[in-house]
Amino acid sequence: MVALYKEFHSKGLNIVGVSLDKDAAKWKEAIAKDGLTWTHVSNLKFWEEPIAKQYHVEAIPATFILDASGKVVAQDLRGAELKAKIQELLAK
Repeated sequence: MVALYKEFHSKGLNIVGVSLDKDAAKWKEAIAKDGLTWTHVSNLKFWEEPIAKQYHVEAIPATFILDASGKVVAQDLRGAELKAKIQELLAK
């Protein structure tokens, strides 16, 4: 995700990380250690995280690709498939 963000952020890619952590200090430490510069949110409620419930997250990591209107257009893509979908959406 870091490489994709670096490559495509200037072209319009935004990432919002939703954490299922319970410990704020460990969560923030991991963000800094991994160099994750995008927006992060968490209610520190583990599997009771309201956003995770809203999107029916049952395993992590989970990815949701939203188009410019906020509609989920792909889910749980990885690697080349994820990059291709991002390129496709940013080309529109």
